[in-house]
Amino acid sequence: MTRQTEGPGAILDEVLRTGPFDRALHMAIRARGLSLERIHARLRHRGVNVSVASLSHWQRGRCRPERTQSLRAVEVMEEILGLEPNALIALLGPRRPRGRWVGHVPGALGYGDILPAYPGLRDLLGEFHDPVDGRLETLVHHEVFTVGRDRRERSAWSRIVFRARRDGVDRHVAIHHCEGGPPPEGFTAGSCRVGRVRVGAADGLTAVELLFDGPLKAGQTHVVEYEFACGPGQPEARRYVRGFRFPTREYLLQVRFAPEATPRRSLQIWQPNAGAVTTDRRELRPASDGSVHLLERDLEPGVHGVRWEWA
Repeated sequence: MTRQTEGPGAILDEVLRTGPFDRALHMAIRARGLSLERIHARLRHRGVNVSVASLSHWQRGRCRPERTQSLRAVEVMEEILGLEPNALIALLGPRRPRGRWVGHVPGALGYGDILPAYPGLRDLLGEFHDPVDGRLETLVHHEVFTVGRDRRERSAWSRIVFRARRDGVDRHVAIHHCEGGPPPEGFTAGSCRVGRVRVGAADGLTAVELLFDGPLKAGQTHVVEYEFACGPGQPEARRYVRGFRFPTREYLLQVRFAPEATPRRSLQIWQPNAGAVTTDRRELRPASDGSVHLLERDLEPGVHGVRWEWA
């Protein structure tokens, strides 16, 4: 879709970036000049059956598409309305819980317990309308943090195996913090689509919405990979930590150093929450290339990571 810099097209482009879904759908339909009846007919021609009344409710904000057939209709409408793939789907938050959600996770921590020093986080996450909070279980999280020859952060790569705790979970929000520096300047992802991206330039925070191929059934697993890349302007890296709000089956963290930046020693660290004193758990033995790793199974919520010393 061609981006416009002024007029109705520019307004539509902005709404497609910011939402909400109903306003974006309404404006896209107006811009295309199609009636709901005509859109309904084109959907039926492609084998997607959604009533005119449902289309009307969606664009008026009276309800939103949640079922598999409805989400398929939104994807087809993106084509009919001449929008980029995922333009409307990305504006849909997670499926609304019906009744009391039974997936409460005992011992879970709030975002304030693992990231209290970053006031911009709440605003970032607020734009995602409650990102499937606690409805995904992390089975395996493998992470590689890379330090360059200048002793500064270069990248943080993750591969995560999720399992849905309930039906309808279709996304994950990845969060990265460049400690003391500007936000990451690059992001790549695999086995998922990138939805909305929010950057807190003042505190180095970035939140990225990762969209699965479709809603998961309870018990179904899904694998995602993503990488944050940092450019110049980062301070000297002295540690890397990951905050876990929920129990996790397995966490593997590898820290790789450029040969010119091999530290004198590295230690596994832990905090029950980000406001607590950091505890050194044990010294880590380096591999032949100078890298270190920690492997935790049945990991408890809290802040886990590695710190290192050069002198």
